[in-house]
Amino acid sequence: MNAHHKWLLVLSCWLAGCTNSGPSKPAVIRLDYATYNPVSLVLKDKGYLEQALAPEGIGVEWVKSVGSNKALELLNSNSADFASTAGAAALIAKANKSPIRAVYVYSKPEWTAVVTRADSGISALGDLEGKKVAVTRGTDPFVFLLRALDSVGLTEADVELVPLQHSDGKLALERGDVQAWAGLDPLMASAELGSQARLLFRNADWNTYGVLDVREEFAKNYPDYVLHVLKAYERARSEALANPAALSAALEREANLSPEVARRVLERTDLTSASIGERQTSAITAAGSVLKKSGVIPADSDVNAVTAQLIDPSFQAKL
Repeated sequence: MNAHHKWLLVLSCWLAGCTNSGPSKPAVIRLDYATYNPVSLVLKDKGYLEQALAPEGIGVEWVKSVGSNKALELLNSNSADFASTAGAAALIAKANKSPIRAVYVYSKPEWTAVVTRADSGISALGDLEGKKVAVTRGTDPFVFLLRALDSVGLTEADVELVPLQHSDGKLALERGDVQAWAGLDPLMASAELGSQARLLFRNADWNTYGVLDVREEFAKNYPDYVLHVLKAYERARSEALANPAALSAALEREANLSPEVARRVLERTDLTSASIGERQTSAITAAGSVLKKSGVIPADSDVNAVTAQLIDPSFQAKL
């Protein structure tokens, strides 16, 4: 091929929008689903994303998350492109250089509280000093517990933290192996109604929203397909609001819950707004100050700057 032909090839490719940045669309989009993200259950059941992507020949793969920490592991290991976490959990990851962005709010939940047994004899947060407390590190219940302890002048050094995944923490509380548990719905509601566990301390405003995180590399390479995912999520959220019975049924089925437990979970799960921005920034930065004080995120972290890097409303603004 002579130089003239090469120049014509480059020109024609430029006019057609060719780039050297890789494929223009992903072969498959990988998302998590989780019982703490009820909208994801509707999205998976209804197949809205599959329907939207089928004409383009793009597949959809689902993987289950059992907690924010596991969801973040999926993102960090490139095993998922989108994953469901609490806002504070995403902040911890971002402060530790995880390349993610929070692009959507799937719920405003009160999904965590400090939980004790009804017969524990514990009546106030201060009574937890020296006691065993089950917790899943790197999750919203963990952050909530730290804030609760801090509110009465205690730190994690003043209690004996027992690191367990959420389901194991519930069992440990019910067996009496620990005196308290940083609970997470729907397990927390199940313990309330099934084993008479008691919510020792609640503060709905300390729950740092449920956010959908995307890998930065995916967002950079395929911004149009971030929008595809958010549009599908919005369709599922609308369906969840319009058909609460179907939402409850999906939660009951996936989490193996009774209708009563599912109803309790959904009573404290607000799906009415998916916008991400100032409210989430405020909640997450408030949690960040305690996380920094507790040494969970690096002492030299600029919490405001890290939160600003995490929260990305630009995609939702295009919906």
